[in-house]
Amino acid sequence: MVRSVCLGIEVNKGAKVGLMTVALAAAAYGAYRFISPDAGTENGYRVWAYLPDVTGVAPHSRVMIQGIQVGTVDRIWLDGGKARVDIKMFPTAPLYDNAAIGKRATSLIGEYYIVLAPGTEGYPRIPDQGQITHYIEEPSIQSLQGQVSEILKDVKTVTESLKGTVGSDTGKDQLEKILKNLAEVTEALNETVRENRTAVRDTINNINTITQNSQPNINAILDNLRQVTGDVRKMTSANGENGKAGELRSAAARIDKATTSLESALSHADNVAARIDRGEGTLGKLTKDETLINEVESAVGDVGELVGGMGRLQTIVGLRTDYNFLANTIKSYVELRLQPSEDKYYLIELVNDPRGLTTFEQIDVDTTNPNDPPHYREIRTVTTNAFRFSFQFAKRFGPFTGRFGIKESTGGIGLDLHLLDDRFELRQDLFGFGEQISPRWRVALAYEFIRKLWLLGGVDDILNADRRDYFIGLQLRFNDKDLKTILPFAPPVF
Repeated sequence: MVRSVCLGIEVNKGAKVGLMTVALAAAAYGAYRFISPDAGTENGYRVWAYLPDVTGVAPHSRVMIQGIQVGTVDRIWLDGGKARVDIKMFPTAPLYDNAAIGKRATSLIGEYYIVLAPGTEGYPRIPDQGQITHYIEEPSIQSLQGQVSEILKDVKTVTESLKGTVGSDTGKDQLEKILKNLAEVTEALNETVRENRTAVRDTINNINTITQNSQPNINAILDNLRQVTGDVRKMTSANGENGKAGELRSAAARIDKATTSLESALSHADNVAARIDRGEGTLGKLTKDETLINEVESAVGDVGELVGGMGRLQTIVGLRTDYNFLANTIKSYVELRLQPSEDKYYLIELVNDPRGLTTFEQIDVDTTNPNDPPHYREIRTVTTNAFRFSFQFAKRFGPFTGRFGIKESTGGIGLDLHLLDDRFELRQDLFGFGEQISPRWRVALAYEFIRKLWLLGGVDDILNADRRDYFIGLQLRFNDKDLKTILPFAPPVF
């Protein structure tokens, strides 16, 4: 004899749930109107332009003039093989015929927004559906990487030349000969100094004697030089005819300044050349150490791959609440999608399910009750109110998206169908293989009737008649761009 006992959880009445659902819908719609990227473009006008590259620019991103938002990106698409951007402009931001468009990076991770130069007042205004024909060229991470790559190629060429000359057997022989010649020259100089030490001492004594005897004459010469310099000073300080003295002073000052600058520049150039020749500093090491060059090239490649990957990653957050009619319960979801590309994403989900986690207990019972068999087996189904989680990998093929992984704390698979520009979805999940004899099959229809707000309805646990239920719900889904719009208005956390 088999008995099944199910432990349920009592919840609020349907009327309260209905009121809460209406309030949630109203709050969600208000939040949507607050964070909508199209806010402010009512009664505005539209313009469009061709861009050579729209990497990092996303639909509904900001359009700025001098750091002030004047519109939003409405659409990015290919028009005849060219990247075309359609823009919704605020009615208070006019554009003129010589207006220009470009893109500018918001951070180092590859995100961009559209910038405009409004043009010159007095020129004809660009009408609704008009084109912006001028383009603003902005430097990018890719162009800087290209410049660094060209520099590294030049440095590598120099090091290869040095390796071919100095690092070859011929170069080594020449260096040995040069060092041998230097040693011979040094020894010859030492020998010359030792042989002429007495003569040098006598010469110095003679010079001392001459300077002592010529002291009066030297003093007279110095007096004459002092008088000459005084006369020159008077000449340069006086106002000469037609300003010749002033011109002379100016020319002398310029010559002195130029001489000082030239000496300083030559001194710095000598120091830099010497450091490079000795292999000191960054350039010196680059010309000497081929291993370092290879490491720099590898590091630049790794940084390029990292920046590119971070720039492509998109985060999508979903908040969802369902009402189950037969169980009279509310089920809540918090969903996080990490989407590195348009055709795949990773799904992380936390679920508060009143039906909770279901387990089975098998109990053998011995009894003396004459109304029951002396020995029978009882199977108990125990449901606990516990949080469940999901972690799935999703891959899209055309209008279909397949998912597999963990679904509500059990193994599961899923298949979604996307229609009407991805605003209508048919979602199917098959999971819970160990909870009951038949797995849990859930089918849901979802429609985005307002931007970011989805209406859902469907059937849960279709294969198990005793646990089958029907549900309806709402989901608010937004991405990391919407989070950037909300966070400046969020209260600080202490």
